[in-house]
Amino acid sequence: MELYFVRHGIAADQAPDGGGDAARALTEDGIERMRVAARGLRRLGVEPQVLLSSPYTRTRQTAELLASELRQAVQLADPLMPGCSLAALERTFAPFAHLQRIMVVGHEPDFSEMIGDLTGGRVEMKKGAVCRVDFDRLVSGYATLIWMLPPRVLRELGARV
Repeated sequence: MELYFVRHGIAADQAPDGGGDAARALTEDGIERMRVAARGLRRLGVEPQVLLSSPYTRTRQTAELLASELRQAVQLADPLMPGCSLAALERTFAPFAHLQRIMVVGHEPDFSEMIGDLTGGRVEMKKGAVCRVDFDRLVSGYATLIWMLPPRVLRELGARV
């Protein structure tokens, strides 16, 4: 299975009207950068069969930008909220076990920790970064890090379209 981890784009430091962390939205710059980065993913031929997102505002907005470019619907998944673990990710994937390409949009430090657990490597996901990990079983140490692209590279690819 190909698993694409996407960290949400640049978000406001605070939510309007004191809405708390879950209500923090992407900034205008964050929206534009993610839109161009999503074009970069399309240019790379990334075609997820399902696109799962944390329900937090900034991740949902990021997922919607990706979905528009990659022609996919967004499905919200509560386990992808901050504090997500490999066990929670595995439960989230259960209904999609028959698929070959899954994209998840979520948060740090969860994604860097899960990628590290899966591959044995150390990574740091910048806002808007995408990482592809391939595996047969979602088990620590049994996945291969195929690529990790910082947002700047994705935007450069997207700007060439």
